[in-house]
Amino acid sequence: MDTIIIRKAVAADLDTLFEFEQGIVTTERPFDNTLKEGEIHYYDLAAMIGADDVQLLVAECDGELVGSGYARIESVKNYLKHARHAYLGFMYVKPAFRGRGVNKLILEGLKDWCLEKDITEMRLEVYDDNITAVKAYEKAGFKKLLVWMRLGLNE
Repeated sequence: MDTIIIRKAVAADLDTLFEFEQGIVTTERPFDNTLKEGEIHYYDLAAMIGADDVQLLVAECDGELVGSGYARIESVKNYLKHARHAYLGFMYVKPAFRGRGVNKLILEGLKDWCLEKDITEMRLEVYDDNITAVKAYEKAGFKKLLVWMRLGLNE
């Protein structure tokens, strides 16, 4: 296997990161009929690259970006034991590199950054029907905490 390095994203990565974002949208559309048609954007990637409270990492193999993920420090509800946690998102691995541990490497990099920032908990959202992603996160140590439910009144 070629060596995969994890590094902080830079502005020169933006074109590829925009492609990754659309890859995420394409993957999530079958799980969420409330997403708008056409191109949509979940993230302000340029702002995330320069933000102090966000760590946006990329995985690179032989000069090619093959994956991404971010951790954003968030304040939490006052009734929780911790004051802040890291919210994870933008988790993407190019199809040709899936199953090679890329997501795990990104998660480890984000975990290290969180620990440096004295963050003791990471959270993320994943579609319940996205069994592959759910299993991958469970394998990485995440546990289900809450199920979001919805009722479309005009459907």
